Amino acid sequence: MTAAIGWRVIDRFHLGSRFAISPHGLGIAMGFLAGSYVFTHEARKRGYPEESYNSIILWALIGTIVGSRLGYVFTHLSQFKSVGDVLAIYRGGLSQLGGVVGAVLASYFVIRRRRLSFVNGLDAAAIPIPLGVVIGRVGDLIIGDHLGKPTSWLLAFRYHGGLLSGYDCVAGVCSTTLSGGRVQTITASKATLASGSGAILGEGVGVHQTALYDLLLTMGLVLLLVLLNRRVRRPGVLFFTYMIWYGTGRIITDFLRVENRFLGLTGSQWTSAVAVAFATIALIRFALRPREPEPKPASTSPPS
Repeated sequence: MTAAIGWRVIDRFHLGSRFAISPHGLGIAMGFLAGSYVFTHEARKRGYPEESYNSIILWALIGTIVGSRLGYVFTHLSQFKSVGDVLAIYRGGLSQLGGVVGAVLASYFVIRRRRLSFVNGLDAAAIPIPLGVVIGRVGDLIIGDHLGKPTSWLLAFRYHGGLLSGYDCVAGVCSTTLSGGRVQTITASKATLASGSGAILGEGVGVHQTALYDLLLTMGLVLLLVLLNRRVRRPGVLFFTYMIWYGTGRIITDFLRVENRFLGLTGSQWTSAVAVAFATIALIRFALRPREPEPKPASTSPPS
């Protein structure tokens, strides 16, 4: 029997007969709260005044919500027929990278208005952002979100029941229609990806669970950043390291997704490619730039 992993997905945590919570939304909220807590600690270390924390976090939250929704809408325009569809965020459809971009842009104006160092603020957010991603991905795993192409490798995700996110599930058969008329079907025994004409494009015992791959890669990133953060480094090094690691990981794992593509790449891959190129150039410039000499301590010897 081919090795695989799997679990019964849960689309909602039901509390009574009328109230339910999405594990996806709960994971995002918990991730943001955890990241906010770490950000206040890191910002304080970098000289940010205490009264600036709440304002920055509030605007980062607004930017995250707006950016994550717009990022998804721009890469899935065919799904939205009206402004009402765009505003119906409760139906799902968020872009994690869009949320990061939105948070950074919204925070920029708050930080600059207070005349604080923006690069120091980015470094303060370098650990909180991937930490929030790790926690948020747990919610994605619970609901069976971000499922990729069919596969039979060791970490193939096998369906064990429940309502898969983005799929129509009836009598143990889950299917979804993708761009180009492709149809992916997942059952407890196999997964298939077919073209609009019915030709089989891929099949396996399960599918790639790209949310799991992203979680594992991001856990490694958090550990690396914690180690780097143990000593004082040039402003920007932590955040650019985050951009390179996470962006490279998304470029790789998105090849396993069944997302809309533009010139062969997903929207996240194009965004990540730009971010990785920018961060790499910035880090190289930092490495080549001579360190400023440390100020000499003032002499305390009495005058002769």
